[in-house]
Amino acid sequence: MNYTENIKEGFRSIKSNLLRTVLTAMIIAIGITALVGMLTAIEGIKYSVSSTFSTLGANSFDIEKKWEGRGSRGGKQNKVYPNITEFQAKRYKELMEGKARVSVATQISGATTVKAGSIKTNPNISVQGGDENFLANETYDLEAGRPFSSLEHQSGAPVAIIGPEVAKKLFPKQSAVGQNIVMLGRRFKVVGTIKDEGGGLGGGGSNRMIIIPLETATQIPTSQPLTFSIKSVITNNTSLAFVMDEATGIMRKLRQDPLGQEDSFEITRSDSVAKTLDDITGYVKSFGVLVGFITLLGASIGLMNIMMVSVTERTREIGIRKALGATIKQIRQQFLIEAIVICVLGGIAGIIFGVLMGNGISILIGQGEFIVPWLWMFVGMATCITVGLISGYYPAYKASKLDPIESLRYE
Repeated sequence: MNYTENIKEGFRSIKSNLLRTVLTAMIIAIGITALVGMLTAIEGIKYSVSSTFSTLGANSFDIEKKWEGRGSRGGKQNKVYPNITEFQAKRYKELMEGKARVSVATQISGATTVKAGSIKTNPNISVQGGDENFLANETYDLEAGRPFSSLEHQSGAPVAIIGPEVAKKLFPKQSAVGQNIVMLGRRFKVVGTIKDEGGGLGGGGSNRMIIIPLETATQIPTSQPLTFSIKSVITNNTSLAFVMDEATGIMRKLRQDPLGQEDSFEITRSDSVAKTLDDITGYVKSFGVLVGFITLLGASIGLMNIMMVSVTERTREIGIRKALGATIKQIRQQFLIEAIVICVLGGIAGIIFGVLMGNGISILIGQGEFIVPWLWMFVGMATCITVGLISGYYPAYKASKLDPIESLRYE
């Protein structure tokens, strides 16, 4: 009996014991669904977030005040670094002219209530002040309206660009452009709305944001002194590392950091965030593989038990085959191939369900496109065959060692 005949015999046995086969294949399908589904979801979420980061450009870096947090660590009081002042930020922008497109911003409040007539938002609106390069450097597109004019930036006019969630909340039945809002004790005129970036991990940072001119932001009283953040985007072929080194020197000079001491500010490359994301997803993938392995381990034990029951039920059939001349090797191959066929059928179903489930999760959480994870599909199918070999070997070995005379007497 060759491999083709064994495969045909496996399908005939599967057809004659359809319910048992379906239950066995479902055990394998659940394990493969868990493995492929989790890994597909991780790939989809990673693609979604990476796409968002890529819009920020791999040729940019941010400068912010170094922050170690309050309190102490290891018995040593954490150092409090001075804020980046408006003068330092604007002077840096002047010195970097021609080398990078620099934007200066400051967060006024991260928990603001905004009113328009009798309607008001929850106290979860972020208010940012930004200069003329802020929208371009942060890649915020406008859904309606216009950016701030040069005169509005210079004079500190009470104008605002609001996020889509704020616009829908305050102006559900009309355009927000041209309307007035009240926040932080002042009235602002809405001149534009930011394009919806979606929720979840894939975007949404600007949905509950309000942007006002930087000069206007510096005129609003705050409980604590403002600290300014700086974003630099390289618009020519200059080396990013070279510009970052130059930026570090300029900032150390502006902030008067003593020679030999650490920087009082942090410079973060945009692609370093993506690298951190790769590290995190690597750990999550390892966890996903572990969960899938545990699930498949349980599935392989279940498959082995069912194959043992199959051997017991077909003891007389095995005796007849041996009486007709079937060898030990042929009997072993027959049951091994049957186990592998069942695993492959379950694996195909598991891969389909896993890809659908994983993409569903990634689309629900982020904004990822539909991904076909060919690598994980191949890994899933290879795993199925391996599980079939491992789980089916002992039952096949036991079947091949049955005594034909005793098997023929079995009732």
